[in-house]
Amino acid sequence: MPAAFRPRLVLASASPRRLELLRQIGIEPDAVDPADIDERVRKHEVPPAYAQRLALAKAMSVRDRQPDSFILAADTVVACGRRILPKAEDRETARRCLALLSGRRHRVLGAIVVIAPDGRRAARLVRTVVTFQRLPEYRIAAYLDSGEWKGKAGGYAIQGRAAVFVSALNGSYSNVVGLPLHESAKLLGGLGFPID
Repeated sequence: MPAAFRPRLVLASASPRRLELLRQIGIEPDAVDPADIDERVRKHEVPPAYAQRLALAKAMSVRDRQPDSFILAADTVVACGRRILPKAEDRETARRCLALLSGRRHRVLGAIVVIAPDGRRAARLVRTVVTFQRLPEYRIAAYLDSGEWKGKAGGYAIQGRAAVFVSALNGSYSNVVGLPLHESAKLLGGLGFPID
């Protein structure tokens, strides 16, 4: 389909990783329009519901500003049991996250929502199970010194130095990075966005 006839695609995210992932599969959004929503966890909210609520809120918020466009929104949640791990904004938060994940399995939940220009909507929740090896304190400290954890859910970036912590991964790797690519492409294509 000629570019002039291709519908607009807007990525409702401030994450450079999500943009890089889309480009990796040949999808170039026409605009990046981050949603500004309240991301606080509600009382008794479980991780899957939290991820889905945020992805939908992001999509709906941006849709109002970007009519006649496909909107792709996503949210990534790192969960250990029923506990939602925060995005690490300071060293101590990142240290606590890594200490909790050390030697354990955790889930990365990727919620994606696509809204078509005609208002049709599709959503998916992708689950990836990640197992970390046991992390001695000196390895956590060395990782913290890298600064790579800043702003990352659960305090780590699997596509960076933390890759060495992962002893097993079951599910979508790109989901852990920030956007499940297979499922995102399927949702876009299913609503009529040209993928090829």
